Amino acid sequence: MNGASHRADDDAARATDALPFVAPCRSLPPSAPLRWLGLGWRDLRAAPGPSLALGTGITLLSAAICLIALRFGTGWLLLALLSAFVFVAPVLAIGVYAISAAVERGARPSLRDCLAATGRDAGDVLVHSLILLVISLVWIRAGSAVEIFFPDEGVAARAALLAYLAIGSVVGSVFALIAFAASAFALPMLVDRRTDAVTAAVTSVNAVLRNKRAMVVWATLIVASVAIGFATLLVGLAVTMPLIGHATWHAYRETIDASIWPAKH
Repeated sequence: MNGASHRADDDAARATDALPFVAPCRSLPPSAPLRWLGLGWRDLRAAPGPSLALGTGITLLSAAICLIALRFGTGWLLLALLSAFVFVAPVLAIGVYAISAAVERGARPSLRDCLAATGRDAGDVLVHSLILLVISLVWIRAGSAVEIFFPDEGVAARAALLAYLAIGSVVGSVFALIAFAASAFALPMLVDRRTDAVTAAVTSVNAVLRNKRAMVVWATLIVASVAIGFATLLVGLAVTMPLIGHATWHAYRETIDASIWPAKH
């Protein structure tokens, strides 16, 4: 019995070692993100209750972050709270992916099932969240370093201010690009397959670099969705965030071929 058990363990270890470091990806047309949004809207309409409940949770958490920063602190406190939000937000997204996966299977998702999926997959996703948190903290540190170049008042202040804003925008864009590339497809892969956070992140970066035009469109749609949420005093986030989450699931399913990794559920 022990010999058979050891052989099974060895076979499993060899199978794990045989897995590639990155999952292959498909080539996407620039219009693909529009199709993902359409599929995400379909999922939202198929399960409006749990989707909007999760979206409301994200909205309330976002509002709490803004209120705490405005009431008790400065912009630095807001940045610190946003860093914490970066750590927690991916866990909230698990439930949205679970809804899309259930709709894909023809099942009827419920909020209880979504919360169960969140608890089941939170460990793997939190490891990826830690990666995002590190990126966010380095981003904040880089922002504070750039701030020392903020121009003093004077005749040349306007030109110096424009240069300062340009440098800050470039630095912020670099870190935003890194975070986007590492997360675009990683979280759904962690929820869907038995893999690790590093493999999922590298897979995501590889897929983004191989589909630059489609990813520019996708990033633009995400920014627009978030902007709509803020333009409606965060109320719109209750709809736009689950919509983006559902669309992200379909983006992963269409882009990444992770079939070689064992399915989680």
